[in-house]
Amino acid sequence: MVHQAGVLCCDSNQGWIMATMYFVQGFRAKGRKLQPDQPQTAKTAEAAIATAERIAPSRTGVWAYSADIDVEADTYDEPRLLFKSGTLPPGLAD
Repeated sequence: MVHQAGVLCCDSNQGWIMATMYFVQGFRAKGRKLQPDQPQTAKTAEAAIATAERIAPSRTGVWAYSADIDVEADTYDEPRLLFKSGTLPPGLAD
């Protein structure tokens, strides 16, 4: 198995390719609800954390996370928390 630039790949005979993606998503208060921002992608975990830290003061809540993606099946594994700040929707990043 080889890990390069966020992509895990296996022997081509096994037929699958996994990519690790990094995301940042902020939330803004709208009344009593949290309005999610469009998730942003980042190239590395460090870049996702830096972006989350930068936008945290202007958001009610923010989280940075990674997820492994099966490129061929277009399926995502459970997100892995990298950073969180403020108030997030219940059940997110627990």
